[in-house]
Amino acid sequence: MYPSSQVSIGNGEHRTLVQHLRARKQALWTELSSWEPHWEELSKFFLPRTGRFLTTDRNRGTRRHNNIMDSTATRALQVLEAGLMAGATSPARPWMRLAAPDPDLNEFQPVKEWLHDVTHRMLRVFARSNTYRALPRIYSECALYGTAASIVTFDFNKVIHHHVLTAGQYAISTDNRDRVDCLYREFDMTVGQMVKEFGLKNLSISVQNQFRNGNLDDYRTVCHAIEPRADRSLDSKSNRDMPFRSVYWEQGRSGSETKTVLRESGFRQFPVIAPRWSVSGQDIYGNSPGMAALGDVKQLQHEQRRKGQILDHLTQPPTQGPPLMKGSEVDTLPGGHTEVDGNSQGIRPLWQVNPDLQGLLFDIQDVRQRINSTFYADLFLMLSTTNKSMTATEVAERHEEKLLMLGPALERLHHEGLEPLIDITFDHMMDSGLIPEPPEELGGMNLQVEFVSTLAQAQKAVGASTDDRFVGMIQGLAQSHPEALDKLNPDSFLDEYADKLGINPANVRSTEEVKELRQTREAAMAAQQQLDAQSQESNIAKNMAKAASDAPPEVMDQFSGYGEV
Repeated sequence: MYPSSQVSIGNGEHRTLVQHLRARKQALWTELSSWEPHWEELSKFFLPRTGRFLTTDRNRGTRRHNNIMDSTATRALQVLEAGLMAGATSPARPWMRLAAPDPDLNEFQPVKEWLHDVTHRMLRVFARSNTYRALPRIYSECALYGTAASIVTFDFNKVIHHHVLTAGQYAISTDNRDRVDCLYREFDMTVGQMVKEFGLKNLSISVQNQFRNGNLDDYRTVCHAIEPRADRSLDSKSNRDMPFRSVYWEQGRSGSETKTVLRESGFRQFPVIAPRWSVSGQDIYGNSPGMAALGDVKQLQHEQRRKGQILDHLTQPPTQGPPLMKGSEVDTLPGGHTEVDGNSQGIRPLWQVNPDLQGLLFDIQDVRQRINSTFYADLFLMLSTTNKSMTATEVAERHEEKLLMLGPALERLHHEGLEPLIDITFDHMMDSGLIPEPPEELGGMNLQVEFVSTLAQAQKAVGASTDDRFVGMIQGLAQSHPEALDKLNPDSFLDEYADKLGINPANVRSTEEVKELRQTREAAMAAQQQLDAQSQESNIAKNMAKAASDAPPEVMDQFSGYGEV
């Protein structure tokens, strides 16, 4: 086992690392406790298989969907998950690209080629790893619980690997700039898994005894902490002196405290992506569409139960009959026959059930629509629900309107989820030698990330419609006032328009290329004009000579020999 290291607590006192970790874990879990009941309720009504709030939740295969009578909310959440996956990080098309901070450098051919090469290398790493399997789970957790978390570690074969966590498994903390910089989690591992992961000699005596006795499938709780390391040596290259500490330790049984850790290492940067849907005030954990839709979801389940009761009363109403029929056989099946006394009124409904089923069905549909709208399902399924009589302009306007509602969440998703993922992946690619040597012009520069996904470009394309109206207005005005065309700068306008539409920069000529092309074209036109002029002069000279040769002789010259004396 690793020896216990000392941690300074800021007042000159020191305590063991495990003592520090246990104390902070307890503090984070205390702060987390107010969120867990809400998350557990969300899990019951949306995705009962997600969330880990009790130790018994582990690998439990019993039926957990007892609270879901109508699956509208679950399907709406799945539509949002699929829409974000296809619209923000689709594996079928590039959704990001690297760029230099200086726009002029992006036009420099060696820099452009290097950035394009590195971008495609990174997209291939995402495709080979489990990134595109992890991202849908991240989107789902974020949309339901408001917060998602995934630990991105180095993988020898595939560069990176995601360990996606679910609500209740972890607790986070933020720095003074509201950035998540700390994660504590606890999870269960079998004895066999612990031996393979940490080595037998690094485990506690009780776990070693379990292994020697052959109890390889017994579960033990393991804790993991990732947090900034303040007490480190800046000169050391050891992973125990990196900016972020990573420590595993056993959760003690019966209040016993383990004095050693299972493994201690570190990271150069925070290896966790923890996007939050939206954050209010000084909250650490985020709000979500699931929280906003929970009331509607409960109402929908309640109305579905009442609808079932109404149908039961309509098809099998409570009945009444004479006392003499007590204990006799009554056939209530369709077509059944029951003998009754002729003087009695027989079996008849206890009361006349006449509920307003249509009104209830209308309200159910209204609630379903509100749930779909909360999860933006109407946005992602807009094309399938669009009125066929609508024009393309009307469809585009509706699309833009709905995209504006998704904009804030998408921006936070980019900032807290995808940008850290790209930074972590780039760092691991550098360590693996997958990044070629950059051009000298990029030396010491921090690269920028530009998102070119369908949703990101749709956000930019909202302004493209304004540009279209501007060009249309100039064209209309130029019919009566041609000087209006002088107001438009075509080169600048087309560059900006191509950027809004997400056109690949490789398909757009740079300013230098356009200038060179125009100079070549002008030189060719000037040479052609000169040739045309020379040809015209030659034709004129030929015509003049021909005219001179074809002219009739003078009259006196016809009397040859008579003109001399």
